[in-house]
Amino acid sequence: ASSDATNIQTEIRRDGDEYVINGTKWWSSGALDPRCKLFIVMGKTNPESNRHTQQSQIIVEPDMPGVTIKRNLPVFGFDDAPHGHAEIEFKDVRVPVENVILGEGRGFEIAQGRLGPGRIHHCMRTIGVAERALEKMCERLLTREAFGKKISEHSVWEQRVAEARINIEMCRLLVLKAADMMDKVGNKIARTEIAMIKVAAPRMALKIIDDAIQAFGACGVTTDSGLARSYASMRTLRLADGPDEVHNRTIARLEYGKTGARMHAREAAE
Repeated sequence: ASSDATNIQTEIRRDGDEYVINGTKWWSSGALDPRCKLFIVMGKTNPESNRHTQQSQIIVEPDMPGVTIKRNLPVFGFDDAPHGHAEIEFKDVRVPVENVILGEGRGFEIAQGRLGPGRIHHCMRTIGVAERALEKMCERLLTREAFGKKISEHSVWEQRVAEARINIEMCRLLVLKAADMMDKVGNKIARTEIAMIKVAAPRMALKIIDDAIQAFGACGVTTDSGLARSYASMRTLRLADGPDEVHNRTIARLEYGKTGARMHAREAAE
C-alpha cells in the first residue's frame, strides 16, 4: 500500500462463518519473533464501499493453514533479530468471522487512531537516539587528538556540537507541545504539530548521527560505535508511519487553509 493505506490489495472475503484471506504483506515487523502468536492483518472486505471503509482488520494466527513467512527483510543490512520484518503470504487462509476487529469496514479508522500516539512515541525515542549520538560524539572529540591537539579544540566541532544541542532542544519542545495538544484537544486538532515532529525529529537525529560518524572517522561506519545502526534506524523512520512528503503535504494544506480562511474573512468584512 506504500504511504496510502487505501491502496491495500489483500482480499478478506466473507464465506459463511469464515473470512478467506489472500494477499502478501511486506514489513510485518515483529512477525519473526518467537513470542509473536497473533497477526493483525488489514485488507479489503468491500472494494465497492467508500475508500476509507473498504478495509477491515482481522486476527490471524501464524500457524493457520495458508500462512507462509517467506523471508526476513533486512534494513540497510541489519536483520533486527529476533524482532525482524517479514514478507508474509496469505493464501486461502480461513479465519472465523469473530476474529474481525470492531466490525467490517473499520480497518482504516483503527489504523488512523493509533498513528498520532505512535508518531509521538517514535519522535520521543528519536530524541533519545540523538542525545546518545551527541554524547558519543563529545566523548570522541574530547579523547582523540589530531594535528597536535584534541579534536574538540578544532573550531568546526564547536559549531556542530552547539547546533546539535540547539536542534535537540527545539525538537524536544515541539514533541512536548504535540503530546500536550493530543492529550487536551485530540489527534485531529493536533495533526499539524504531529506532522511537524514526524518530519523534524528524524532529520534532526540523522544530522547529529552523521556528525558523530564524522567524528569517529572510519570507526563510525562500522558496527563498533553503534552509530551505523542508529543511522539505519533513523533513516527508516523518515518512511515509517508516513513519509516526509505526506506529512509536509498535510502541513502545507493546513497552512493554506488558515490563510484562505483569513482572506475570506477580510473579504467578507469589506
